[in-house]
Amino acid sequence: MAVLTLTEKLDQLDLRYEEMTQQLSSPEVVGDSARFQKIAKQHAELEEIVARHREYKQIEKDLAGAHQLFLEADDAEMKQMAHEEEKTLAARKEIVERELKLLLLPKDPNDEKSVIIEIRAGTAGDEAAIFAA
Repeated sequence: MAVLTLTEKLDQLDLRYEEMTQQLSSPEVVGDSARFQKIAKQHAELEEIVARHREYKQIEKDLAGAHQLFLEADDAEMKQMAHEEEKTLAARKEIVERELKLLLLPKDPNDEKSVIIEIRAGTAGDEAAIFAA
């Protein structure tokens, strides 16, 4: 079994997202409400990951452009601007990469379940009753 890199995994998720977008607009899926809900839920779950991935790819393109500008610029001021842009984009790239890794962590199946908590006054007397109220 081949191990996918982070980029390959994100590219696959991007393709899956586009497939689901196409499916959501097809008449067959729209006519089947259970299937439509299932695909819409999966689509919504992937939306943030795909948006971050696209942002990450754009930052990489912009970073390459800024580096190329830095190498080709004759003017010292232009070189300085390109260097500053590179630093800013590199910092943003690290942040987006960290966010992507967090978004790719598996979801806990209990996250969407409801919980009821009952708070009762304990042995502390009036203070516990005030807190519980």
